[in-house]
Amino acid sequence: MTVIVLEPNESSNAENETAVDGELDVPRRNAFGHDFRDFEKESMRNAIVQECYRKNHIYQTCEFANKKKEEYGKLNKAEMSIWDLDEPQIDHLLQTAEAIRRDHPHEHWLHLTALIHDLGKVLLHPAFGEEPQWCVVGDTFPLGCAFDNNIVHHQFFKENPDSRNPAFNTKLGIYSENIGLDNITMSWGHAEYMYLVAKGNNTTLPPAGLFIISNAPPWSLYFPDER
Repeated sequence: MTVIVLEPNESSNAENETAVDGELDVPRRNAFGHDFRDFEKESMRNAIVQECYRKNHIYQTCEFANKKKEEYGKLNKAEMSIWDLDEPQIDHLLQTAEAIRRDHPHEHWLHLTALIHDLGKVLLHPAFGEEPQWCVVGDTFPLGCAFDNNIVHHQFFKENPDSRNPAFNTKLGIYSENIGLDNITMSWGHAEYMYLVAKGNNTTLPPAGLFIISNAPPWSLYFPDER
């Protein structure tokens, strides 16, 4: 068997493809010079991603997300260890944890948060009902209010039943100002499930760790100019 390992594009690294928001370095490209979130370039991969977003934006309703939280909040599906995951996912978790440990060597709680942050993707596992990809991965977004135009592939929301509900079609929708993300229903996925697992098992992670786990995917909230 021959294993081919692509070498990083040094020229792209030299350009310092990193944006700084406060004290957080946010890389825009990977080590090979490819954009992380180029949704416009035509490719087979992007066609698959677009179809996932299409289904996600059509079927993720406020009612759907609340039903999923009720179902999975019971924590009665299965007991698994981190090593029960597929190898690529384990690699991602270890890489993330090691990168965080390198940059923040004394924040032990953050290392653990990085190691477990994506474990909610076990929702794809047959033991958990083998949920479809569109309700497990992808960017998350608030429900119960108007869908923001900065959400990737916003055009697909026109087929979402919530888009025709007058109660959900204003900027605030069913919410009031300054109530905090804890009181907002987000689209269902692996992040919300992992948050429920951590809370349900009396985690000793600090609130910041739980915030990272539950609110990592809403890209449009962090970078509203990128779609």
